[in-house]
Amino acid sequence: MNQKAESQIRNIVVDRYITPLREGGSLPAIVEGNDGFRYVLKFRGAGQGLKALIADFIGGEIARCLGFRVPEMVFAELDEAFGRTEPDEEIQDLLKASCGINLGVHYLSGSMTFDAAATPIDAHTASGIVWLDHLITNVDRTARNTNMLLWNHQLWLIDHGASLYFHHNIESWKTSALKPFLQIKDHVLLSRASEIDKVGPVFNAILTSERLWEILSLIPDEWLLNDRVFEQADQYRQVYLEFLLLRLQQSVQFVKEASHAK
Repeated sequence: MNQKAESQIRNIVVDRYITPLREGGSLPAIVEGNDGFRYVLKFRGAGQGLKALIADFIGGEIARCLGFRVPEMVFAELDEAFGRTEPDEEIQDLLKASCGINLGVHYLSGSMTFDAAATPIDAHTASGIVWLDHLITNVDRTARNTNMLLWNHQLWLIDHGASLYFHHNIESWKTSALKPFLQIKDHVLLSRASEIDKVGPVFNAILTSERLWEILSLIPDEWLLNDRVFEQADQYRQVYLEFLLLRLQQSVQFVKEASHAK
């Protein structure tokens, strides 16, 4: 695990749409930014909406904070002109619906999908990833879709947009935070996660309320206020913070739930 954590997020402008990635229902795309780098662009106008971008950002930055390798994420501005010349009507509609700030993830050219059956992974790393996904209630790290890549012979975590699903009914956040995370039984690394009890105290010490708030404070206000349950963006940030802190308080249960799932 890489011990460096990034706390600043760059802003870019999308200069060129290169090609869609027809995976799942969200139609992410490879684009080029005005900084000359290529990104996988997650669109705010996709079917999962802004909540998927929020979850992807929070989950990715928490993973980075804990020392895992996560591709750099940027806030990517998409101009309304992008939708005018695209011949594919589905993509055209997506581009038009995504004007404004989207989420860009640095494109790891030449990366390979992690295959748990073919690639050895140590118990400490596996345990850390299972603990992370338990914390953020990530339902999408399964054998069918690992959301892990091998790039330059190193393991990288991607796509946390299916995490924190409590926010689809955000007013019931406390009930959701206290519920057992039964989906952990489908985690691709569960069978190798024999050291959750060891990584838990270390990760708990890292994820202070101050560090979590630092991550949450970076989320664009317009992403949060799209829901209109609360009037102020910081009210949403506070709910995310309290949800995560309550999950952390319950993290001693992660070991029991993971052991039971095995």
